[in-house]
Amino acid sequence: MEQEFTGKKDYQLSEITVSASCPSNIALIKYWGKYDHQIPANPSISYTLQHCRTQTEMQFVPGEPFSVETWLAGKEEKKFAEKTEKYFYEIQKYLPWILDGKYIISTANTFPHSSGIASSASGFGAIAKCLMLLDEEFCGRHEEDFFLRKASFLARLGSGSACRSLYNGLVVWGQTDVVPGSSDQFAVPYPQEDIHPVFRHFNDWVLLIHEGQKSVSSTVGHGLMKHNPYAQRRFQEARENFSVLKSVLKSGDMEAFIALVEHEALTLHAMMMMSAPAFILMKTGTLEVISKIWKFRNETGLPLFFTLDAGANVHLLFPGNESADAIRTFIGAELLQHTQNQGVIKDEMKF
Repeated sequence: MEQEFTGKKDYQLSEITVSASCPSNIALIKYWGKYDHQIPANPSISYTLQHCRTQTEMQFVPGEPFSVETWLAGKEEKKFAEKTEKYFYEIQKYLPWILDGKYIISTANTFPHSSGIASSASGFGAIAKCLMLLDEEFCGRHEEDFFLRKASFLARLGSGSACRSLYNGLVVWGQTDVVPGSSDQFAVPYPQEDIHPVFRHFNDWVLLIHEGQKSVSSTVGHGLMKHNPYAQRRFQEARENFSVLKSVLKSGDMEAFIALVEHEALTLHAMMMMSAPAFILMKTGTLEVISKIWKFRNETGLPLFFTLDAGANVHLLFPGNESADAIRTFIGAELLQHTQNQGVIKDEMKF
């Protein structure tokens, strides 16, 4: 499979600046645990967000000694430059020209750092798009399908979940018999014809329970799965959940969808608590919000539910339909008080 993405050896370089934008995403079936070369231990599926994005401009100067200079919102970020240089070395096989010059990369997010939005996903997605734009300039145009597939492949090597951000809607990463064409190497869109209309427009409001840096990074958390005694059963459960989700997405069964998504979120954090050493990323406010969501849903029957990333902040999910106004009112009256600074990021998934 990798051979498909091996770069051309003949190319003509020139100084050029390209730019690209890429959204973040939120996983429904979670990826937690990986093998070498960013291969996922289980398949995952995510919604791609609409408004939380990274905008990146990449200037390439050929003939200069290889180096990377990165700027985030106008501030030089040397640690990210070092990380990006290492990444470029790793993907040289697929873009043979990549070390033949100097890079100046300017990037900005439409959302705050450490907010529960996966900036590594949108960030490496945007970088991969820029690299593919450069590759087209130097080596010739690619068909759109190949462009996105290789960009997804390259993004994965920078940040696993980034590969899912190259497509809109529901996106699958990791080989599963449930989704034809799915792969561990890159992400693919979930078949549109198999998605009930009720799942095509969702709000995602992120409650900022904790706005600081996480106590344990996702990289460390993934690594701890290698020795987690429950890891193999978790990986198998994720695979089994794809079969359940396929039926749910086709039928429009919202109740079953909510149950699966919330279970996946809590299982992610259960794996953290059962690691050695164990760690807990949820805060008191996280649990209070979850409790209030369950109570609200039991009392009203309205489809407000949650998912969690590897952090304390809560993604509130609810359809963009006639019930949304009552749900928004409840969020403002009962849930915002549990955030650190009345903080909420309002996004949506629509396709």
